[in-house]
Amino acid sequence: MTTAPPIPPDTDAAAFVAALRRLKAWSGLSYRRLERAATEAGHSLPYSTAASMLGRERLPREELVAAFVAACGVRGAEAEAWLDARTDIACGPLPEDAAPASVPAVVAPLNIAPARTRRPRRTRWTLVGAAALVTALLGGVSASGVFTDDEEVHETRTSVRL
Repeated sequence: MTTAPPIPPDTDAAAFVAALRRLKAWSGLSYRRLERAATEAGHSLPYSTAASMLGRERLPREELVAAFVAACGVRGAEAEAWLDARTDIACGPLPEDAAPASVPAVVAPLNIAPARTRRPRRTRWTLVGAAALVTALLGGVSASGVFTDDEEVHETRTSVRL
């Protein structure tokens, strides 16, 4: 690995997966060694999943890209570039004329290229956590009796005739 790793394209899914294949070739690791390297980096990437991911031309899930890139030995800003390229393909690139909110309007006419804003990453686990929180809050509210009537029963009459 004396050369720099391949750069991720942000054009389409097929080009992105082709670049992932080049990244695997650059790393020189087998699928089994990629699985072990991903585990050592704190990710889960079964070798069969990695092979399936590279055998298709569909855009892989974000967590798979993160695990694969880490397993190949790419870290830091280069790893973020892979995730950003994947997000651009999945969501479409940011408009070229859209300046980020942090750049004042006065600076824009000076032909200074604004820094690219990052899209927040929303994962399935964020939604699961939000659903669990709402469920817990509603469960606590209903257990406290907020949804029950506040009328007390003063007298109960039953009529049993034998």
